[in-house]
Amino acid sequence: MNQQTSYSDGVEGTLYLIPTPIGNLEDMTFRAVRMLKEVDVVAAEDTRQTRKLFNHFEIETSLVSYHEHNKKKAGESLIDQMKAGKQVALVSDAGMPAISDPGQDLVQEALKEGMKVISLPGANAAVTSLVASGLSTERFEFVGFLPRQNKQRQAMLEQLKGNQTTLIFYESPHRLKEALEAMFKVFGNRQISISRELTKKFEEYQRGTLEEAIEWCETGTVKGEFCLVVEGSSEKEEEDSWWDSLTILQHTNHYIELGMPSKEAIKQVARERNIQKRIVYAEYHS
Repeated sequence: MNQQTSYSDGVEGTLYLIPTPIGNLEDMTFRAVRMLKEVDVVAAEDTRQTRKLFNHFEIETSLVSYHEHNKKKAGESLIDQMKAGKQVALVSDAGMPAISDPGQDLVQEALKEGMKVISLPGANAAVTSLVASGLSTERFEFVGFLPRQNKQRQAMLEQLKGNQTTLIFYESPHRLKEALEAMFKVFGNRQISISRELTKKFEEYQRGTLEEAIEWCETGTVKGEFCLVVEGSSEKEEEDSWWDSLTILQHTNHYIELGMPSKEAIKQVARERNIQKRIVYAEYHS
C-alpha cells in the first residue's frame, strides 16, 4: 500500500482535481476558487470554456490545454512540472474532472510518479440526477456513456442486465432515442429518470418508464447533455443460470460475439461463475 498524507509539510508537486459548476456559477465553492488562484497552472479540457469561469471569478492563473487529443504530450509536461515542485490543478468543462474525460489518465500517471493527488468535492451531474430521480440510492453504478456501435452497446447492456443496483448513464441528444430503445430491448420496461440542463434555467426531469421515455423523444425537447438514471433489475438470479450448459470457453465466446473485448468478456464470465479470472483466462487461451 502507498500511503498519501495529503496535507503534510513538503514542497513536492501536487495534482488537485477541482470540480466546476455543471451550469449554475453559484455552485462554485469558495475553496475551489481559492485553489484555482493559488496553484501554479490549471489544465483544462477546453480553455475557452474555462476562461469564462476565470473571468467571472477574477482568476489569473496560467491556463493550459489538456484533452483527449493532446493528453500524452500535455500530460508529460504537467508531470514534469509537478516533479519540479509545481502545484497543478485539473478541471473539466463542467463537474468533476476524471469522470468520463481524459483526466483519469493524468491521475494515474501522477500516482505512478509518486505525486500527491487531492480531490475537492463539488458539482457532479450523475449524483445530482440520482438523488432527485426517485429511484433507489442505496446502491448504484455509474456507467457513463454507452458505446456508439449497436453490437458493443448491446453487449454492455447485457452485461448490466442482472444488476440490482440503480444504473446511471450519460448520453448525447442525437443518440438518446436509440440508447433508450436498446435499454428497453435488453432491460424491459423499467422505471427511468431523464434529466437535462441541470442547475440551469431550463432544468428538466422526465420520470416514468422506458416505453414512455421513448415516446417522449418524439415530442420532447431533446437538446443538451442528458443523464439517465435507470431502475436496477428486480429479478433475483435463478439458481440455474442461463450459462450452465456452456463450457467456460463457450460462455466467454458468447460475450465476444456480442462485441465485448476479450478482456472484459473474461472478467464478466469470472464474475458470473464466481471463479478467478486466471481460470477463465487459461481456458480461453488454451
